[in-house]
Amino acid sequence: MLPALAFLIGVIAGLQTVTALAAVSWSARLSGIVPPGFTLDFFAYAWTPWMLSAAAIAELIKDKLPSTPSRKAPFGFLMRILVGAVGGAVLNIGQGSWAIGSLCGVAGAVAGTFAGASVRTRLATAFGRDLPAALVEDIIAILGAVAIVFLVFRVGARFC
Repeated sequence: MLPALAFLIGVIAGLQTVTALAAVSWSARLSGIVPPGFTLDFFAYAWTPWMLSAAAIAELIKDKLPSTPSRKAPFGFLMRILVGAVGGAVLNIGQGSWAIGSLCGVAGAVAGTFAGASVRTRLATAFGRDLPAALVEDIIAILGAVAIVFLVFRVGARFC
């Protein structure tokens, strides 16, 4: 089940990058899935989920600005892939399969980036403007992130 969650965290990264990081951090903090001493154990630190949540709120606001570049622009796309990889690794380290989780996260990030851009464009056309489409995307990303945190909490392997 955790490789599927790694794919889904990648999809969230394709929609809203920092929201995915916040979800990974909350998952790590609440479930104890990250073993002490693991390279990415800082995701489980007490303040990390709070800081990433604040950054995710800032990202949600910035995403509505007309000057925000396309998610498919090289830097943004690369960051989404990186976040998918890291998020997938963290979610799967408890199962001893961080590499599989990382690959699933990358696949999800690519899928989420292109599918999210396509759906948002279609919704913006249907609404006649981008803001309602962006808000729908935000709701999907947030609800998906919350669902992942809940599922990881329910099935995650505990190390702490």
